[in-house]
Amino acid sequence: MLTFKHILTAFGAICSCPLLFAQQTVSISSPDKAIVLSVSNTQTGAVTYKVSYKGKKVIEPSGVGFILSKPKVSLTQFTIASADSSTKDETWKPVWGEVSQIRNHYKELALTLTDKGISGIKMRVRFRVFNDGVGFRYEFPQQTALTHFVVADEKTQFALSADHKTFWQPGDYDSNEYLYNTTRLSEVDAVTASNKEKDTALKSLIGPNAIQTPLLFKTGDGLYISIYEAALLNYPVMHLQLDKKKLMLTSQLVPDAVGNKAYLQTPTQTPWRTIIVSDKATDILASKLILNLNEPSTIADPSWIKPQKFVGMWWEMHIGKATWEKAGGKHGANTQNVKKYIDFAAKYGFDGVLVEGWNVGWEDWFGNWKENVFDFVTPYPDYNLDSLTAYAQSKGVRIIMHHETSGSVTNYERRMDAAFQYMVKEGINMVKTGYVGRIIPRGEHHDGQWMVGHYERVAEKAAQYKIMIDSHESAHPTGLHRTYPNWMASEAARGSEFNNAPTLGITPEHTTILPFTRMLGGPMDFTPGLFRFKLNQFDSTRTTRVRTTLAKQLALYITLYSPLQMAADLPENYEKHLDAFQFIRDVPVDWDDTKIIAAEPGDYLIIARKTKGKDSWFLGAITDENSRDISIDFDFLEPGKPYEAIVYRDALTADWQANPEAYTIEKIPVNSKTRLPIHLAKGGGCAIQVKKQ
Repeated sequence: MLTFKHILTAFGAICSCPLLFAQQTVSISSPDKAIVLSVSNTQTGAVTYKVSYKGKKVIEPSGVGFILSKPKVSLTQFTIASADSSTKDETWKPVWGEVSQIRNHYKELALTLTDKGISGIKMRVRFRVFNDGVGFRYEFPQQTALTHFVVADEKTQFALSADHKTFWQPGDYDSNEYLYNTTRLSEVDAVTASNKEKDTALKSLIGPNAIQTPLLFKTGDGLYISIYEAALLNYPVMHLQLDKKKLMLTSQLVPDAVGNKAYLQTPTQTPWRTIIVSDKATDILASKLILNLNEPSTIADPSWIKPQKFVGMWWEMHIGKATWEKAGGKHGANTQNVKKYIDFAAKYGFDGVLVEGWNVGWEDWFGNWKENVFDFVTPYPDYNLDSLTAYAQSKGVRIIMHHETSGSVTNYERRMDAAFQYMVKEGINMVKTGYVGRIIPRGEHHDGQWMVGHYERVAEKAAQYKIMIDSHESAHPTGLHRTYPNWMASEAARGSEFNNAPTLGITPEHTTILPFTRMLGGPMDFTPGLFRFKLNQFDSTRTTRVRTTLAKQLALYITLYSPLQMAADLPENYEKHLDAFQFIRDVPVDWDDTKIIAAEPGDYLIIARKTKGKDSWFLGAITDENSRDISIDFDFLEPGKPYEAIVYRDALTADWQANPEAYTIEKIPVNSKTRLPIHLAKGGGCAIQVKKQ
């Protein structure tokens, strides 16, 4: 073990003597030297860190620490008992993902701190500096001075150097389904932003200056900075409180029903606090820092985990054709209707059919804070699950289960084993979970420690039954799909269903922001692929609409990554555009490589992905509400080899408002030297399949 003095010497500090100098500082850099992390211990005991990138300020001196309510102690002033440094460079292979292998290369500094007060409590802060950013977490070793403890507040700070352009959502303990706002940091007004949102089922706004992570900044001197977290386990979600005068962000943890933040027992650690930074927007999207800060897979044999595409008896309820509940005569999940979806899936090569509204209980499921809503094993009488699973299997298709809890999580936990056993009996190996409404235990929040523990318990229990999970209304993802690769996707943001929301809906820029924010933590079940844009198909009074072109809907399969991709629209809407539908049929959901060709948050994205195990590529390009002329460089292709590109693009007359269904499809020869000009319409996109000749 090295002393702090030794570390100072090793990293070139000029002196470490606290009697002569007011502050001790140690610095470490990323492997490529671009990022420098400096940690200081002042004479008063405060420990602060700061981060720079290529000499530019990223995070100004910012504090660390805790306020505990049991024992009552403030852990904000320390002496440094010891310091350790190390380097790691390894490569690991994900079970599925955007790339076939990931390099994990960092330098580490671990400081063991002792409370400067009388408690004698020791705490370790572990910093890891990667080429793409910094991660740090708090660790509480087993010790006589601390065993069981309660966190009242975490005092992690992020001090910004200027009033940056900021992409943010209001801080909310129960919802992450907001649109993103783009303002200067000093112009954040969470209350006004939340008041505009009339379509969210449940909101628990924190306050006017509270914002959510992930948080993205673009600085005046050309840096892109993301603040987020990784490996969220046994701990509440971190939101942030903003001090506008100081441009200081401080961690705001989600409280439980009695106001405490976390109940912990040593030895333990917090999630990682992450800062991803680059002077290239494309590097932010390519970062694997959050995945690298998660633990390896807990599943010894993941061969049963399969990325897949599916259709579903889902969208017709959102647009008024059918209902989830049986009462009223429009029940969608009936045997004959679901057979049509199975036939469609089998005909066009899809893996599964999601069925919502199949089980008894939907008549009073929402808004009543009722505990015993669903039992997850009793179908409605017009839904013969036994015959449907057999029918689906005979067609090479699987039914996908839906477990909506209506927020009654105690009920789900009591019934989870029986529900998963029922799925196994029926040959069903994937479930979409849902948490719409107020949480039971009453007083808990979607983002609190209790619920974070629940999401992990579901992933663990599902793995025991070899079941894959797609969670909705859960806490934001933080890279846990590395540790639990059966937890394949989640919603945890405003997804495609909000196209039918009457107030704000989904703006054209929304999908150009998601990859820079929410999707840094993991795949999203966004449910793309809508082919009908005015949503008055079954109700002429509806004014809601999809604010994209058809070509952009295709491109979303590339730009919004998920190993579970739904073709969200109705079969009859796809059958009107079978030539465009071919792209959805062909596009894979698992990849060997990903190239971020060009990107700017809130404006546009161009991403290319290489098919797992094949020499073929798929490319997606999308824009916001502005039309755009782009040039696609195919230098990712193997040099000297001929390829054919099938290009699905906006027609020259396309426009998300006036002419969203206008597209053209053409085949053109390409190679690694090709530069292809493409026009993207307003709210438009382009999808390309590239085959080796």
